[in-house]
Amino acid sequence: MKTVVHTADSRGYANHGWLKSRHTFSFAGYYDPERVHFGALRVLNDDEVAAGQGFGTHPHDNMEIVSIPLFGDLEHKDSTGRHKVIKQGDVQIMSAGTGIQHSEYNHNADQDVHFLQIWVFPKERGIEPRYEQKSYSAEDRMNKWQTVVSPEGGEALWINQDAYFSLANLDAGETLTYKTNKAGNGVYLFVLNGEVTAAGEKLDTRDAVGVSETDSFEVKAGSYAEVLAIEVPMAFD
Repeated sequence: MKTVVHTADSRGYANHGWLKSRHTFSFAGYYDPERVHFGALRVLNDDEVAAGQGFGTHPHDNMEIVSIPLFGDLEHKDSTGRHKVIKQGDVQIMSAGTGIQHSEYNHNADQDVHFLQIWVFPKERGIEPRYEQKSYSAEDRMNKWQTVVSPEGGEALWINQDAYFSLANLDAGETLTYKTNKAGNGVYLFVLNGEVTAAGEKLDTRDAVGVSETDSFEVKAGSYAEVLAIEVPMAFD
């Protein structure tokens, strides 16, 4: 088993006034040659957007982009004609494919929105752009894994990569085993809240551990904890 730990305070940080963003991997003005990606996981941004503010229309191509609101409501428009609001409990995926334009704004004028924006390199390039979102109940991930993104789709959002996103909320003292879905995949475990020990590493809120070269590892909660497991291929074209 191989692990790499990224503590919350080791992330890149940008404060644009209306936007406060913490970058797990190199992004925009933050560059660390040791932290460009974890396998096919390219970006994990922890963003806070001020009331009524947001990202104007901008392009993407050949990237799988997952947005997970943690607090507040995020308004999304894109060139496929979609105009949606994603809320806490929702997960959204956008396959940029051959090219897409989109904007993201705080839907509310009286509170910040806090969300994760995650980019994964695609398995197949040049696909038709697509968009999907679903709501997930926190009750369905109490002390168990709830898969919200997978290449199989179904109850999960479909992703153009052999990648899986799973959420879990653990009571203090509970232990879960994570088993990889695909041989050769690694798992980037990000702690949303609380204290856990994962793959033998002690982690606090917003700490993370990348785990590879194993098909399973344990996650034990030292307090009530909420975690996100991002399973991705470690080798990809």
